[in-house]
Amino acid sequence: MKIVLTISVLLMIASAFALYAVNYETRNLEAAVTAREKAIEQADRDIAILKAERAHLARPERIGNAARALGMVPAQRDQFTGYVDPDPLKRGRGVIEGQGAAPAAGER
Repeated sequence: MKIVLTISVLLMIASAFALYAVNYETRNLEAAVTAREKAIEQADRDIAILKAERAHLARPERIGNAARALGMVPAQRDQFTGYVDPDPLKRGRGVIEGQGAAPAAGER
Protein backbone atom coordinates (compact mmCIF):
# COMPACT_ATOMS: atom_id res chain seq x y z
CA MET A 1 0.00 0.00 0.00
CA LYS A 2 2.89 2.32 0.76
CA ILE A 3 4.24 1.89 -2.81
CA VAL A 4 0.90 2.85 -4.36
CA LEU A 5 0.73 5.94 -2.16
CA THR A 6 4.31 6.95 -3.08
CA ILE A 7 3.64 6.49 -6.81
CA SER A 8 0.43 8.49 -6.51
CA VAL A 9 2.24 11.38 -4.79
CA LEU A 10 4.99 11.36 -7.45
CA LEU A 11 2.40 11.36 -10.24
CA MET A 12 0.61 14.25 -8.57
CA ILE A 13 3.84 16.28 -8.35
CA ALA A 14 4.69 15.48 -12.01
CA SER A 15 1.18 16.54 -13.05
CA ALA A 16 1.56 19.82 -11.17
CA PHE A 17 4.82 20.59 -13.01
CA ALA A 18 3.24 19.64 -16.36
CA LEU A 19 0.25 21.89 -15.70
CA TYR A 20 2.56 24.75 -14.70
CA ALA A 21 4.51 24.35 -17.97
CA VAL A 22 1.30 24.32 -20.03
CA ASN A 23 0.02 27.40 -18.19
CA TYR A 24 3.31 29.25 -18.76
CA GLU A 25 3.36 28.36 -22.47
CA THR A 26 -0.28 29.43 -22.85
CA ARG A 27 0.48 32.84 -21.36
CA ASN A 28 3.42 33.29 -23.74
CA LEU A 29 1.25 32.38 -26.72
CA GLU A 30 -1.48 34.74 -25.55
CA ALA A 31 1.03 37.59 -25.32
CA ALA A 32 2.29 36.82 -28.84
CA VAL A 33 -1.26 36.77 -30.23
CA THR A 34 -2.07 40.06 -28.53
CA ALA A 35 1.06 41.67 -29.97
CA ARG A 36 0.19 40.48 -33.48
CA GLU A 37 -3.40 41.72 -33.13
CA LYS A 38 -2.08 45.15 -32.14
CA ALA A 39 0.26 45.12 -35.16
CA ILE A 40 -2.65 44.22 -37.45
CA GLU A 41 -4.78 47.03 -36.00
CA GLN A 42 -1.93 49.50 -36.53
CA ALA A 43 -1.48 48.31 -40.12
CA ASP A 44 -5.22 48.77 -40.75
CA ARG A 45 -5.03 52.32 -39.40
CA ASP A 46 -1.99 53.05 -41.57
CA ILE A 47 -3.79 51.70 -44.65
CA ALA A 48 -6.82 53.90 -43.95
CA ILE A 49 -4.57 56.96 -43.60
CA LEU A 50 -2.73 56.16 -46.83
CA LYS A 51 -6.01 55.70 -48.71
CA ALA A 52 -7.23 59.07 -47.46
CA GLU A 53 -3.97 60.73 -48.48
CA ARG A 54 -4.12 59.12 -51.94
CA ALA A 55 -7.72 60.30 -52.39
CA HIS A 56 -6.70 63.82 -51.39
CA LEU A 57 -3.72 63.87 -53.77
CA ALA A 58 -5.68 62.36 -56.68
CA ARG A 59 -8.44 64.98 -56.69
CA PRO A 60 -8.99 66.19 -60.27
CA GLU A 61 -8.98 69.88 -59.34
CA ARG A 62 -5.64 69.51 -57.56
CA ILE A 63 -4.08 67.62 -60.47
CA GLY A 64 -5.52 70.11 -62.98
CA ASN A 65 -4.08 73.08 -61.09
CA ALA A 66 -0.69 71.40 -60.80
CA ALA A 67 -0.69 70.51 -64.51
CA ARG A 68 -1.58 74.07 -65.54
CA ALA A 69 1.17 75.39 -63.25
CA LEU A 70 3.61 73.20 -65.18
CA GLY A 71 2.31 74.53 -68.50
CA MET A 72 0.52 71.34 -69.50
CA VAL A 73 -2.60 71.47 -71.68
CA PRO A 74 -5.16 68.82 -72.60
CA ALA A 75 -4.26 66.57 -75.54
CA GLN A 76 -5.65 67.59 -78.93
CA ARG A 77 -7.44 65.21 -81.29
CA ASP A 78 -4.67 65.41 -83.91
CA GLN A 79 -2.13 64.16 -81.36
CA PHE A 80 -3.69 60.69 -81.29
CA THR A 81 -2.74 58.02 -83.83
CA GLY A 82 -4.64 54.98 -85.02
CA TYR A 83 -4.76 51.90 -82.84
CA VAL A 84 -3.75 48.53 -84.26
CA ASP A 85 -4.87 45.44 -82.38
CA PRO A 86 -1.81 43.25 -81.72
CA ASP A 87 -3.78 40.06 -82.45
CA PRO A 88 -3.21 39.27 -86.16
CA LEU A 89 -6.07 36.76 -86.18
CA LYS A 90 -8.65 39.53 -85.83
CA ARG A 91 -7.61 41.07 -89.18
CA GLY A 92 -9.21 44.44 -89.51
CA ARG A 93 -11.49 44.32 -86.47
CA GLY A 94 -9.06 46.17 -84.18
CA VAL A 95 -8.01 48.88 -86.61
CA ILE A 96 -9.13 52.46 -86.14
CA GLU A 97 -9.37 54.70 -89.21
CA GLY A 98 -8.33 51.85 -91.53
CA GLN A 99 -4.65 51.88 -90.53
CA GLY A 100 -2.37 48.93 -90.08
CA ALA A 101 -4.02 45.73 -91.23
CA ALA A 102 -4.71 44.35 -94.68
CA PRO A 103 -8.22 43.11 -95.44
CA ALA A 104 -8.80 39.40 -94.95
CA ALA A 105 -9.16 37.11 -97.93
CA GLY A 106 -12.57 37.50 -99.55
CA GLU A 107 -13.17 41.03 -98.17
CA ARG A 108 -11.79 42.86 -101.26
